[in-house]
Amino acid sequence: MARWRSRFVGDRLEGMLDEPRPGLPPSILLDQVEDVVIATLEQTPPNETHWSRTSMAKRTGLSRTTIGRIWGKFDLKPHLTDGFKLSTDPQFVDKVVDVVGL
Repeated sequence: MARWRSRFVGDRLEGMLDEPRPGLPPSILLDQVEDVVIATLEQTPPNETHWSRTSMAKRTGLSRTTIGRIWGKFDLKPHLTDGFKLSTDPQFVDKVVDVVGL
């Protein structure tokens, strides 16, 4: 708290801006993260039903661990289907009426 106070007294509002942090900058660019998220949501790998960490890693050139972190951050679970699929059976409605009794 004293650090922020002294920064405000010395530099006013400019002193409230955050200083650069130590450590390496992120090695994964936001464009790469965006590419993984969009591909996960809008595409499927060839000859497969959903993306795995390995198949997405091969597609993007990132590691499997990185793919898992991105999916975890955005709560993506490509192995779980979200949609409801209706049957293509032409007599589907008649069968539903018979079973449910509507």
